[in-house]
Amino acid sequence: MDMTPMIDVVFELIIFFVVTIQQEDTFSKLNANRPAPSNGSAESSNDITVTIEVGRGLDANGTLVYNGTRVRRPDLDANLREIAKTSKKTPIVIRCASNSPHKALVDVLDICYKNQLFSVSIFTM
Repeated sequence: MDMTPMIDVVFELIIFFVVTIQQEDTFSKLNANRPAPSNGSAESSNDITVTIEVGRGLDANGTLVYNGTRVRRPDLDANLREIAKTSKKTPIVIRCASNSPHKALVDVLDICYKNQLFSVSIFTM
């Protein structure tokens, strides 16, 4: 029995399914706010920007530096709670060291979320 026609049909089916499959758009499912395009005007100088650095420290959870001062997680929570009382739209900049533990970043994001601070940017140092 000649197998050539059967192999040909199988390859045609594979090509058909590969071409007709719908790929998921993962970027549309991410819950990330993109910044609006800049219109060239400078922002007001009285806006406060909070900088949090997440790095590899002596502890396993990583060190946290809040606006240049090393803090513990409860202190960071208290500081961000005070910021949230003033304005929920305060920009938070999180800078992570390349070797920082993932848990430290997740803890900082959880604290921001708990205090309803959603204007968060994450960078790598």
